[in-house]
Amino acid sequence: MSLFEAVLLAIIEGLTEYLPISSTAHMGFTAALMGMQESEYLKMFQVSIQFGAILSIVVLYWKKFFDIKNIQLYYKLAIAVIPALVLGKLLDDKIEAVLGNQIAISTVLVLGGVVLLFVDKWFKNPTILDEREIPIKKALIIGFWQCLAMMPGTSRSAASIIGGLTQGLDRRAAAEFSFFLAVPTMLAVTVYSVFVKTWGEGTAHAQKGYEMIFATNENIIVFIVGNVVAFIVAMIAVKSFITVLTKYGFKFWGWYRIIIGIALLVFFWNN
Repeated sequence: MSLFEAVLLAIIEGLTEYLPISSTAHMGFTAALMGMQESEYLKMFQVSIQFGAILSIVVLYWKKFFDIKNIQLYYKLAIAVIPALVLGKLLDDKIEAVLGNQIAISTVLVLGGVVLLFVDKWFKNPTILDEREIPIKKALIIGFWQCLAMMPGTSRSAASIIGGLTQGLDRRAAAEFSFFLAVPTMLAVTVYSVFVKTWGEGTAHAQKGYEMIFATNENIIVFIVGNVVAFIVAMIAVKSFITVLTKYGFKFWGWYRIIIGIALLVFFWNN
């Protein structure tokens, strides 16, 4: 992977991780359209640069994250992340198998877009306007909703935000809790992909993520630069998304997913 390719994927990750449009789908499409050689390092890189995006949330919301008086937030996140950790481990191989199926991912992108067109009509009367008001039981339910994103193309952000809306949260509170929940979820995924998972297991070139990163100086630079770029871009994207979401809702993102998804379906079907 070249440095240019790494920066491009990191920009895509930073822009799309917290938007309801699926960062996994967009990075996969970008890699396919640019003809990037599919490799275990590319797969690991696409997962591990989420670490940069994680840090953007911690920095942007540091007052809430490090507010000792709001200790309940840690309990809620710890409980809400459990479904994703358990199902993610159980379904790891099946999830990885779908990552290369661009037709399936494009289809999910379109279907998710259709859902987003109606979300604003379905949830008009929120009762929870601040994440501090979320009961632990509702936090756990949102955690189960997040698991829908294990199908590439769904969007972790979309699944968890809609989950929040079903529990009576308004748009801003649902989006912010989705951001907070992303921190333990994506941190766990990143640690697993870098230090635990054996990529290419069963082949002669099977390696842990950190072994691939430290295999060459180029890989180290690509990994560091990718996370830095994802961090910077994610900070900008999160601020913009909150503004657009609170003013205009989900319809824009729904049409975006449908248009992009159909275009990609046509492209990959013909190729």
